[in-house]
Amino acid sequence: MKVSLSWLKDYVTIDVDVIKLAEALTMAGLEVDGLVDRYAYLDRVVVGRIVEIAPRSHAETLSLCRVDVGNGIKPVVCGATNIKEGDLVPIALPGAQLPSGETIDAGRIRGQASEGMLCSEAELALGMDSSGILLLPETAKPGLGVAVALSLSDTIIEFDLTPNRSDCLSIIGIAREVAAILKTPLRYPRVKLPPGETPIEELCSVTIDAPDHCPRYAARVVTDVNVGPSPFWLQDRLYSVGLRTINNVVDVTNFVLMEMGQPLHAFDFDRLAEHRIVVKTAQEGQAFTTLDGVERTFGSDMLMICDGKGPVALAGIMGGLESEIEDQTTRVLIESAYFNPITTRRTAKRLGLNTESSHRFERGVDPVGVRRALDRAAQLMVELAGGKLAEGVIDVYPRPIPERVIELSVKRTNRLLGTRLSQDDVGAYLKSVELDVEPLDEDRLRVVPPTFRMDITRPEDLMEEVARLRGYDQIPTTHPVSHVVARKPDKKLRVRDRLWQLLAGCGFSEIVTYSFIRRDACDQLLLHDQDPRRRMVSILNPLTEDQGVMRSSLLPGLLATMYRNSKQGNENLKIFELGKVFLYTTPDELPEEIEMISGLWTGARHVKAWHFKETKVDFYDIKGVVEAVLAGLNIAGVRFAPLTGTDFPYLRSGYAAQIQVGNERLGAVGELSGEVLRNFGLNQVAYCFDLNFDRLVDHVSEEKRTKALSRFPATTRDMALILSNSIEAQALLDFVEAMGQVLVEGVEIFDIYTGSPIPEGKKSIGLRFTYRSSERSLTDSEVNNIHETITREVLKKFSARLRPE
Repeated sequence: MKVSLSWLKDYVTIDVDVIKLAEALTMAGLEVDGLVDRYAYLDRVVVGRIVEIAPRSHAETLSLCRVDVGNGIKPVVCGATNIKEGDLVPIALPGAQLPSGETIDAGRIRGQASEGMLCSEAELALGMDSSGILLLPETAKPGLGVAVALSLSDTIIEFDLTPNRSDCLSIIGIAREVAAILKTPLRYPRVKLPPGETPIEELCSVTIDAPDHCPRYAARVVTDVNVGPSPFWLQDRLYSVGLRTINNVVDVTNFVLMEMGQPLHAFDFDRLAEHRIVVKTAQEGQAFTTLDGVERTFGSDMLMICDGKGPVALAGIMGGLESEIEDQTTRVLIESAYFNPITTRRTAKRLGLNTESSHRFERGVDPVGVRRALDRAAQLMVELAGGKLAEGVIDVYPRPIPERVIELSVKRTNRLLGTRLSQDDVGAYLKSVELDVEPLDEDRLRVVPPTFRMDITRPEDLMEEVARLRGYDQIPTTHPVSHVVARKPDKKLRVRDRLWQLLAGCGFSEIVTYSFIRRDACDQLLLHDQDPRRRMVSILNPLTEDQGVMRSSLLPGLLATMYRNSKQGNENLKIFELGKVFLYTTPDELPEEIEMISGLWTGARHVKAWHFKETKVDFYDIKGVVEAVLAGLNIAGVRFAPLTGTDFPYLRSGYAAQIQVGNERLGAVGELSGEVLRNFGLNQVAYCFDLNFDRLVDHVSEEKRTKALSRFPATTRDMALILSNSIEAQALLDFVEAMGQVLVEGVEIFDIYTGSPIPEGKKSIGLRFTYRSSERSLTDSEVNNIHETITREVLKKFSARLRPE
C-alpha cells in the first residue's frame, strides 16, 4: 500500500518528521516498509539559464541553445518556440530518467551535439501543458535542482499491511491511524450533492438474486457527462500512488477507491441492456470477456453483474469490455457494493486475477461506507465531467450486517498487557479510532466496533488495539515468575542422540528422505502378499507418481539415494536414516507409526589412501557396525541367528542374519539380494541393516556398572576344533558361557577356516580362552585342568574333534 504524504495531509495535520511518523506507525502495528522521495527522478534535472539561441538554417523547427547549468555551458538542441535568451528553464542532464521512462543521453541531433533536454511540465509530470518548455521563476539559480527551485516535496510511504487490516487500504484509513497516534482531529472530505433532476427509479433498477454473495448494492446515475482528461490535481494524486490516468470518469472511481478504500465501477449506462442491473451467480461454463480483453469461463459459484441480457462485470474484480466508459459516453451508472469476501477471494484465485478492487473485497470493505463512497464519486463526477445527477439513489440491502457488541474488562486488559491503565485511558484509546465506547460499571466497557473494522470481533482484539495505540514500546517488559525444574530428557530422545553419535563414529552419514514412496516399492523389495508392510497408506493428492503412498520401510529411500549417488560416480556410500514408517489400519483410524533405523554400506571398506589396500565391504563389516552400535547402547544378550520365515526376502540367503535380544527380534542385517538391487537399477553389491527402533529402546540399559581390575595376571589357552559346517559359532560361545566357569574371563573366536586339509562339510574354528582370578595368581596345572574339562564337554556336545597341530 502506497500513501502520498501530501495527500495524507489533506485529512490530518502532521507536524512531525516523516521518519518519526513512520516509526510511530510501525510501533502501532502498521509496518512501514519504505520511504521514497516522490521527486527523486528530478535529481538530474536542474535549473538552466538560456545564454544564446542559434537557429539552424537547414532545420527551421530546431534551435541550438547554449544553457548555463551553473558549472558550465551545455549545448542543447530544442524545438520549442516559447523560449528566449535569459529564460530560466528545467534541463534534464544525461542520465536523467523522466516519468515516461525515457532516459536522457548525450548525443548528436542533425549533426549538432546536444547534452541534455529542455523539458515541459508534462514531461516532468508537474502539469498537463506539453505545448512548450516550463518557464521557471526568476528567483531560481542556474545549477539548482528543479525540485528545490519549485519547492517540490513529497514522500511516498510504503506499508506492508497484514491481511486483517483492510480498513487501512485507503488514504483516510491511514489518516485515521495518524490522527489517533498524533492526537489530532481527522478531517473527512465534505460531500454535498447538487439537487437531482430525473428520478433514478425512472431510469434504472437493481435486483439482487444472490444476497449471500452480495449483501448490499447501491447505484447512482449521472447524465450529460463529458468524458475527457482529468484535471492535473486528480492525475497527480493517482500518479503519486502508482495508478495511471484514463479519463475523468474512471479516474474519479480510482480516486475514491484510494481515498476511501471502497472499490467502485462506472458503467456506460446506454450500453446496459434494458437499463437494469441484476446481481446473480454465473452459469457453469459461461464465457465473458473482461476489460483486459481476455475471454474467461466461469463456474456456477462465481458472482456476476448482469444487465437485461447478460453479464457486464465480474463482481468485485473487473468490469466487462462491452460496458466500459468510452469517449462518446454521456450517461454513467456508478456501482458501489459490498461483496462477500470469500466469494471474491475464491473467484479471483481460480481465475488468476488480482486487482485493486479484488484485493480490498477479499479482505472486507466497510458495508456502511458503500453509500458514502458512492456519494463522493457522484459529487466529483458532476464537478469534473460537467454531469447532471439523477434524483435519488438505488440502495438494495437485503442482508444488513449486524452490529457487533463486545464487553471489555479493564482489569483483564491490564493483566494480559502488563499495564496499569485506567478505564478512562482504555476508553480514550478505543474512541481515538472511532470505536463506540460506553462504561457498564467500574470495570467493564461496552464497545461497538465500527463496520470498517472487520478484524475486531472479541475482547482480545480490543486489547490489541489498546496495546498498539499506546505503543508496544511503551508497555513495560516483565518476566513470568516460575520455578524451573530441570528434567531428564525422555529415554527415547537420549537413545536417539546416542545412536546418531555411534553411527557417525562408524563413518555413516545420516540422510532424510521423503515419507512418500512409489506404490510398487513392496514389489521391488520382494515382500510376500501377507507381509504387514504391504498395508500402505495412499496419498489423496500425491506430488508425483513416485510419491503415491506413505513409506512402510526405510529401505526404498536408502536404495534411491544409492542410485542417485551411483549416477554421480560415487560408489562408496555409508548412510543411515532414522524415521517412521506407516502401516494402514482402518479407514476411521490413523495409520500405525513405527520408528525404524536402517543403514546401507556399499563400495570400499576404507576411504582410498596410500596406507590402505582397497578392499570391498562384506557381511562381517556391516555386522560389526551393528554389534558396535548395540554394544554402545549397552544392550545385553544380543544374538545373530539365521533368517527364518519370509520377513526379509530382500536379503541374500546365507549372507544375512536376524538380530535378537532374548526372544524378541530387533531386525536383520545382511547382503541385499541381486534381484532387489536390479529392481532399483543398481548393479553393485550392497549391505544393509534394518532395525525396529521402538523395540531397540526397550532393551537399552542406562545402568552403569564398574568392576575393579584384577591385580593378578591373566593366562590364555587356545582350542582349535573341527566340527560340522551347520553348527553356529555363537552356539559354541553360548555353551561355554553356560558352563559357568568362574575363572574364565572371556572367550573369543580368533580363526575360522574351511578347505584342505579340513574335510568337506566341516570347518575349523579357533577359540581363545582368557583365565584370571581376582584373588590369586593361577597355576598352569590349575588352568590346564579347567581347560581340559571345557574341551571334553565341547567335543562331546558338538561331536567335534581337535584339529592336529
